[in-house]
Amino acid sequence: MEYLTLNNGLSVPAIGFGTYKAAVEEGETVLQNAIRTGYRYFDTASFYENEEILGKALRESGLPRQEFFVASKVWKTEMGYENTKAALDRSLKRLGMDYLDFYLVHWPKADLEDTQWAFRLSETWRAMEDAQKAGKIRGLGVSNCLPHHLEVILESGTIMPAIDQIEFHPGYLQLETVEKCQSLGIQVQAWSPMGRARVLQDALLCEMAEKYGVSTAQLCLKFARQMQVMPLPKATAPERMLQNLSLDGFTISAEDVEALKNMPRTGWSGEHPDRERVPANS
Repeated sequence: MEYLTLNNGLSVPAIGFGTYKAAVEEGETVLQNAIRTGYRYFDTASFYENEEILGKALRESGLPRQEFFVASKVWKTEMGYENTKAALDRSLKRLGMDYLDFYLVHWPKADLEDTQWAFRLSETWRAMEDAQKAGKIRGLGVSNCLPHHLEVILESGTIMPAIDQIEFHPGYLQLETVEKCQSLGIQVQAWSPMGRARVLQDALLCEMAEKYGVSTAQLCLKFARQMQVMPLPKATAPERMLQNLSLDGFTISAEDVEALKNMPRTGWSGEHPDRERVPANS
């Protein structure tokens, strides 16, 4: 398996497993199957309400804790210095772990009317830095942060984020944020790297996938990797899980990468850190 070295020196698998809505709906089996398939990086959050199930699956795998990379996130309502410290302790207790490999700020703003969001974000980050110094976290990161959100952390913090997890897939790349992160040595992770069914059914992607003899999902994941982005795909069927890890047999040509980069907006979730949620029909 390919590994990526982050700006804090940690080496992590180049593909992780996203757990949003996983396990809560399908039970522990989906996580057990992901472990058996070979996933070693698992992304969860307090908001996902599956930390206990993930922790149990990892313990029952029989593999040592140090073989896994576990990331969780502090939710919007948990932000602020003291709140973040308490939220981290709750996540650790639910997971049954002494430390997290990564702890992320889930969204930069508690709500869109919060005029004190920058202060709250900086205080959240300060709590996370202190938790890292105390050995409760190995790496710090953010999620859904655009360049101007990152600037708040860069100006107030002392530890550079190792990760920024954003929505990224053909049809919605957020290139300004990707380029900003890459210029700073921050690893971009992709949530929804396959853009839901609408992207997987896109005519260009279907044609291109047929050309390379792969699924449209594999094409999306390979595109992310060639863009130096770490995808966090979700799957419930073991064969799909394995397929999502099997990307070594092809390379997307430079011409086709450009075609994917220039796709019209497709499959956007409608989520945005600075605006009200819009219907996901774009």
